[in-house]
Amino acid sequence: MDFFIRFCLRGGDPQDPDTRRRCGVRSGGIGIALNLLLFLSKLAAGLLTASIAVTADAFNNLSDAASSVVTLVGFRLAGREADEEHPFGHGRMEYLAGLAVSMLILLVGLELAKSSAEKILRPESVDFSVVSAGILAASIGVKLWMFFFNRGLSKAIQSPALAATAADSLSDCAATGTLLLGLTVGHFLRLPLDGWLGLAVALFILRTGWGAAKETIDPLLGRPMDPELAADIDRIVLGHDYILGIHDLVYHDYGPGRAMMSLHAEVPADGDLLEIHDVIDHIERELKAKHHIETSIHMDPVVRDGRTEALRQQVAQLARDLDPCLTIHDFRITAGPIHTNLLFDVVAPYGFCLSDAQVRGELTQRIKQLSDRYFPVIQVDHSYVEGRKTP
Repeated sequence: MDFFIRFCLRGGDPQDPDTRRRCGVRSGGIGIALNLLLFLSKLAAGLLTASIAVTADAFNNLSDAASSVVTLVGFRLAGREADEEHPFGHGRMEYLAGLAVSMLILLVGLELAKSSAEKILRPESVDFSVVSAGILAASIGVKLWMFFFNRGLSKAIQSPALAATAADSLSDCAATGTLLLGLTVGHFLRLPLDGWLGLAVALFILRTGWGAAKETIDPLLGRPMDPELAADIDRIVLGHDYILGIHDLVYHDYGPGRAMMSLHAEVPADGDLLEIHDVIDHIERELKAKHHIETSIHMDPVVRDGRTEALRQQVAQLARDLDPCLTIHDFRITAGPIHTNLLFDVVAPYGFCLSDAQVRGELTQRIKQLSDRYFPVIQVDHSYVEGRKTP
């Protein structure tokens, strides 16, 4: 297993498009060969025993072979360089390939469910064969190998398409195991289980297809940044001089190894602009080198004098009192002869129990209890990172 994974990686960077393309193509080639072998073996066993369940399992492997073809082609297309028509590259082809695979799986599952239902309504005798049972048992071993191989490779390059392929292999093991057990029990107890077993296999296939579809649709629609990645970005950015805090982190996924990100970095208003700009440039290069993310950082100058910092902490505590998940950033004050403006943004999670207007209203009321001279100007933001709190 380790040999094959090393053979695919060849010591390359897992997020490098060429490495990912090589892994996807080789995984697809192995999947095509093994699934075609299993299809022919099970088809022969199904014809030998006249079993709709075994035949259904054979065509499940044929669909897996077709899925491997789609995966192979998808990885090759995803590895193409950016061009005039696709300036962000073709990385999302990997997700589209996974979506096509899931659609094929769902189609096969529906067809097999239909055939199995007909067999339940009009049952026919099934001939038990030791050879057929041996083929099914060997198939379980092959699929287990494919599961561990694709799972290991998907973890190495963090590929949802290969993770879906691994899950498909594991569900095939369960389906074929159920089929083998049911045929054996049905033979010795003389029970017409063939149609029911075919239906069970079809349900396994449909469940796998639905899970694979969800895994590929989410990144296409746009999903929150991985919390572990967000935490590492926080660590990198905040680890540099002049950076007081970060917020408004927005992440765009154009395929594995092809991402763009923007964020706001709070810097001291009285700092040296040229030095701060040099630090920001260094951070952008560091994020690209480590995480393959093209980053644009907006500098937010903030004043951290005694009065401003004391008021900021008071308002931050009021936000936490309203709900512990609320945080603030971009806090600044402008003093006038009649009143003092308190300008800041508050971050609320999606699906928060209060509307944006209610959050503004509650915080305004609580701030005015500190002093009638305070006039809050509040902007409500929503985090693009699941479970992330603004430092």
